[in-house]
Amino acid sequence: MRIDKAIESSMMMDDAIWARHANPWSFWTRVPILVLFALAVWSRVWIGWWCLVPIGLVIVWTLVNPRAFPRPARTDNWASQVVLGERYWLARKATPIPAQHAKAAMILSVLSGISIIPLAYGLWVLDPWAAFAGAMLSSVFKLWFGDRMAWLSADMQGSPEG
Repeated sequence: MRIDKAIESSMMMDDAIWARHANPWSFWTRVPILVLFALAVWSRVWIGWWCLVPIGLVIVWTLVNPRAFPRPARTDNWASQVVLGERYWLARKATPIPAQHAKAAMILSVLSGISIIPLAYGLWVLDPWAAFAGAMLSSVFKLWFGDRMAWLSADMQGSPEG
C-alpha cells in the first residue's frame, strides 16, 4: 500500500469528511501541526513525561481537524483547491493525472519527507537549529506540494475527466 493511501485510510476519510476538510479553516489550522508536534516533543525538556499530554492533543487535533469545520459554501479559494487536488492525487491510479503534476508532486513529497530527518535528529539530541531547519523545510515543501495540488485541481476541473 502506498504511504499516502495508508495515511488517508488511517484518517478514515469518506466523501463527506473530505467535503468538510475542503473548508479553508480546516486547511489553515492544519498548517502549524508539524511545528506544534515538534514543540510538544521538545516540551519533554520542561515538563518531562507530561509532554505526552501536548503530544496527544496534537495527534487528536490531527485526527479531528478534517471533521471540525462545516462543508464550505464555496471552494473557489486556494486552500479548498489544495484539498480537492489532494483527492485527485490520491485517486491517480483510478483517474490518471497529468504527468507533470505527478512528477512534481512526488518530488515535493520526497523532499518534505527527507526534511523530517533533521527535525527528528534535532528533537532527539535537542539541537534547536536542526529541529527548526527540518520543521521549516518540511513545511515549505508541504505548502509547495499544496500549491501543486491547487494547480492540479484547476487542471483536472478544466479537463473532460475532471
